[in-house]
Amino acid sequence: MPWIALGLALTFAFYGLLRKVVVVAPLVGLAMETLMITPVALALVGYWQATGVGNFGTTLPLSLLFMGAGVMTSMPLLWFNNAAKRLRLSTLGFFQYLAPSLQLMLGVFLYREPFTPTHAVTFGCIWTALLLYSTTSLLQRQG
Repeated sequence: MPWIALGLALTFAFYGLLRKVVVVAPLVGLAMETLMITPVALALVGYWQATGVGNFGTTLPLSLLFMGAGVMTSMPLLWFNNAAKRLRLSTLGFFQYLAPSLQLMLGVFLYREPFTPTHAVTFGCIWTALLLYSTTSLLQRQG
């Protein structure tokens, strides 16, 4: 069983549902989430520095890159939170398949990663299910 993949899918689905039903502005909610995880992050950075495996603070350019990575990570979360408030969860879930599909295409076509028949069948099943779901949703809206 792909426990890590299932765990990630379930926790992110729960996160999307929570962001949809909790009545709080997306920016305020993201700020609260960040404040809640900050002590854990600071403890880890401190531990890594104390054990000699940390790199934060070693050079200014590297530290600025770390901080920029935090900003670059938070922007998609903010956009997701805004989308979760405005879109149906089924629509939001459909769009969640775009990023992995684009990453797969990038890996196969740009980086020449192997794409086996097993990959093709799996990828085909996922997109066939999405096509069936989308077609059914569209027919229900029209009817």
